[in-house]
Amino acid sequence: MTQKEFLALYEARHSQVLAIENAAGALHASVNQTYDKNLPYEFHLRMAASFLTKYGHLELTDSSEFDTLYAAVYFHDSIEDARLTYNDLKKLFAKLNEEAGCDIHVVDATEMVYALTNDKGRNRAERAGEAYYAGIRNTPHAPFLKMCDRLANIKFSTLLYPVDRMVSIYEKELPHFLEAITKGAKTGVPEAMTEELKGMFGG
Repeated sequence: MTQKEFLALYEARHSQVLAIENAAGALHASVNQTYDKNLPYEFHLRMAASFLTKYGHLELTDSSEFDTLYAAVYFHDSIEDARLTYNDLKKLFAKLNEEAGCDIHVVDATEMVYALTNDKGRNRAERAGEAYYAGIRNTPHAPFLKMCDRLANIKFSTLLYPVDRMVSIYEKELPHFLEAITKGAKTGVPEAMTEELKGMFGG
């Protein structure tokens, strides 16, 4: 798909994307979750979605998956942080289809979100261990969506002065992160995204 075709699809489906965005923002607001302590969590979700909009033409091969990818990116933290269960999320996506005219492939979108949900763990390494990354690699489009999430986090962190402490952590994790989400994955990550990610560290 060309970028022009993707953006035309975005314009045609804008009301559905907005409905998904609003529902995700309201969900995280309902549990008082914020981003960087004082921003509404929707700020992060919109940043992650912006990378889907930027690179979606390199990922999407079937236009029928358009709403599904936006549902997954906007709700990627809903199980982990907003107290939804897997079945809660399926019901929410079905409701968006019914009430907002969305065309979300309910099971596919929920599987993507589930794959992006950290495991239980005492620290960062345990929460994102081998089983977690295997789940991402084995779920179509999950590596791409994880990259959208990571790009959003790093872009925000590098805007600050002095830069946020997480930047050094993300940079240290970079080689392992890229291999962990792509090696043997069912769907890959566009090279342009990888280059942007590396460029955020000056590499």
